[in-house]
Amino acid sequence: WIRTVTLPLFAFVGGLFAQLLTGQSADASPQTESPYFVMGQLGRIVAEIENEYVDPVDRRRLLEGAAKGMVAELDPHSSYFAGQDYTEFTQQTEGQFAGVGVEVDARAGVITVIAPIEGAPADRAGIKSGDKIIGIDGASVHDTAFDKLVRKMRGAPNTHVKVTIQRDGVKEPITFDLVREVVHVRSARGKMLKGGIAYLRINQFQSQTHEELLKVIAKLREGNQPINGVLLDLRANGGGLVDQAVGVADEFLSSGTIYTARHRGQVVEEVSAHAGGALNEVPIVILVNEWTASASELVGGALMDYIAADIERIAPTELSCALQDNRRALIVGVRSFGKGSVQSIIDLPGGDGMKLTTARYYTPSGHAIQADGLHPDITVAPSVAADGGIPIVREGDTEGALPGEGSHEQDAGVVVHYTTDGGALNDDDLIDVKKVPTDPSQGADPVLKVGYETLRDRLVGKGPIVK
Repeated sequence: WIRTVTLPLFAFVGGLFAQLLTGQSADASPQTESPYFVMGQLGRIVAEIENEYVDPVDRRRLLEGAAKGMVAELDPHSSYFAGQDYTEFTQQTEGQFAGVGVEVDARAGVITVIAPIEGAPADRAGIKSGDKIIGIDGASVHDTAFDKLVRKMRGAPNTHVKVTIQRDGVKEPITFDLVREVVHVRSARGKMLKGGIAYLRINQFQSQTHEELLKVIAKLREGNQPINGVLLDLRANGGGLVDQAVGVADEFLSSGTIYTARHRGQVVEEVSAHAGGALNEVPIVILVNEWTASASELVGGALMDYIAADIERIAPTELSCALQDNRRALIVGVRSFGKGSVQSIIDLPGGDGMKLTTARYYTPSGHAIQADGLHPDITVAPSVAADGGIPIVREGDTEGALPGEGSHEQDAGVVVHYTTDGGALNDDDLIDVKKVPTDPSQGADPVLKVGYETLRDRLVGKGPIVK
């Protein structure tokens, strides 16, 4: 849910000048509570800096600094973007940009290629997963901020950039002379697993995610291949565009509420599903982890809360099992991140923009995701933390995060422990669908294994999904 909003700045400034000319207060509130006092205080600070600071100061720099600090003070997800930063932000939500086309990871000062984007310049040139980027245009990337590194690889289409990599097993560095072009990042991928189970992976919700998902489903159905069940993998999906998340959820539902949004305690929007979803009848298991956030939690909550049965006609003594058997989807993994807020995109004069938190969203049953997250029906966690016991930081642990609303007490459900044998899966294991085995019960991914076996058992009629 992204909206473009214009701010009534001229009316506000007009009111300020009117107050200054008349010397009258806009209302009976104390002077420091008046919005005009705030504007006057900012003006005084700017004047003092311009007149007294040791060196002349660029007024544009002052504006950007004040705006960034003011918006960032609200919560961790509200941001002010100036000029080029705003352009790059909007390109990310559209899922396309001009560059060389590599997904990279920065850890301990090492820039590693997770995967080249299929068909992009880096892919065609022969850059591979695991390559370590050590130079760009002849300059070392050591101690280079990650955002600056990304900007160096991006640029105008049809321009050249030289990327130097170090490859395992090769003594000398390799330099690629790449020509930048507009790259589209696929957000939806799929693969057919044993037993007619479709594995669908969504990395994030971009402007074309819903359309991409429908194409993946159509491809999996080629040759009249039936889809008996769906494993929807939303692990490490940090969210994105809410309208795309709604479109995806709608394909798994035939009716009912997808989510509601509340602004200052009042319901401002209720989004419902439509009949005719592409996969509105097959059983679903959703995979989540601690980095499943925002729009992906919205999808999980919608499918988790929807009951595919006439519950009113079920005897109370049979209700518990009925809910387990008839719920649209089960959640497998660990509790999700807990970002249940909605950000609106606001265009500002001069090419700047702002991402502002404007609402909280709730699942169909009224559960607030914010600062709580989705609680799995089956928790799959290591018996001993693979990171040595370092606590996981979720939304509720973040300084300045919006508080949650309502009760967060939920049944822990079923817990499955596993041993790590060398640590957790790498990020690229969650991104590269090619690495998913056709029979996950024989694979090394414990969450995928439990999710697959749970869905497979339901398909062969082994009773309630969760015992």
